[in-house]
This record gives sequence, structure tokens and C-alpha cells, in this order.
Amino acid sequence: MLIVDDIHTYYGNSHVLQGISLQVQAGKVVALLGRNGVGKTTIIKSIIGFQTPRRGRIVVKGIDVTKRLSHCIARLGVGLVPQGRSIFPTLSTRENITLAARDSENRGWTLARVLETYPILSERMGHMGWQLSGGEQQMTAIARALMTNPVLLLMDEPSEGLAPLMVLEIKRIIRSIREEGISVLLVEQNVPLALQVADHVYIINKGRIVFHGLPSELSNNEQMMNRYLGM
Repeated sequence: MLIVDDIHTYYGNSHVLQGISLQVQAGKVVALLGRNGVGKTTIIKSIIGFQTPRRGRIVVKGIDVTKRLSHCIARLGVGLVPQGRSIFPTLSTRENITLAARDSENRGWTLARVLETYPILSERMGHMGWQLSGGEQQMTAIARALMTNPVLLLMDEPSEGLAPLMVLEIKRIIRSIREEGISVLLVEQNVPLALQVADHVYIINKGRIVFHGLPSELSNNEQMMNRYLGM
């Protein structure tokens, strides 16, 4: 579904991603872990086309998208739940969810289905974005991404700043998305959450991948957990 092959991404002269390679197979959840500032969000930006790598390639569904514009990548079925949610504060919940809606012959995420899956949002349809709680904003951001009917979903820190009960809901949502057959690349600071939902795990440090393997392998690697994740 997704192949990231030896990408090098810069901000000006700052060499942020230094040969990143990873894969997300169809219908799997892959977690990308690491401390703040090591390049996790830059990987997301590189995949979706916000920051073009200078070297390497990014392939989605067998198509090289390395130099493509972000809206072209989105049309291939790549959805984004951005860090910080990016909800429009002066639009209603309904407007925020439906503004990026896209029909699909193969997948059927409609507003009715989203509200059936996440019923709490049905009670907030008339609320403005600024009136929603952090958890409600995050669910709105996820619902908005699902309305694009993606085959690959990029989720950047979906549990950030949320109460423990809402983190549990985010875990349920990620698992339900996987059950739909949607591939997920999950960037997370919440290591226990990531290990519970992921099929495969990568750790990034200073712009390089320093570990990849099964969640159970990482859980049993105390040295790796302490050195790169502060656990």
C-alpha cells in the first residue's frame, strides 16, 4: 500500500530525514514512534506532499507520488488526520466533516455512516468548531478524513492532549478503521496505545530509523524503549 524508500527531506539546509525507509501493507496499522523533534511529522508531510523529499521515493498503490502535489496524492486515496486536528473554528461540525467528502464506488463512508459509528458527533452537528472539546475535535478530524473514503490513513498524534477515556475511544476507533481494511500509518507519543493497536512498529531518532519489528519485540526490548522512547 505504501512504500517509503530512502527519502531525504530538508527544511532549508537542515537535513531532517536522513534516508528513511518504511512500509505499510494493505489493511495493517503501522506505528511510528520517537521523541519530539526527531522527524515523525516530517515523514507525514513528505508522504502527503507538503514537504517534497530531495532524494528517495514514495510509492502509494504502486504509483510513485514523490513529486506530486498534495491534492493529487489525496485523490489516490490518502487521508490525513493532522497533528493539532486543524478543525475550522467558525464552521459547524457538519461542515467540518463534509467539506472534504468524496464519493467512492469501493468504500461507503457517508455522513450517516460516520454518525452511526461515532454517535457522539450526532449531538454536535450544529456546534461550531470552537465549541467542541479536544476529544470532539479529534473525532471530527477523523470523521472528516474518513469522508474522503481513504485506502491509506495518515494519523499524526491523534491522542495528543486527550483525557484517558478519550484515548481509549481513539484506540477503539483505530481498531475499527483497521477492521474496515484501511491501512494506517500512526504517529504517536503514547507508546502503550501504539503498541496495542499496531501490527508493526518503527522508531525514528534524529532522522533515521533505529528499530522496526513487531510490537511484542519492542515491548521486550527494554534497552530500546529506554534509550529512544524514555520508557
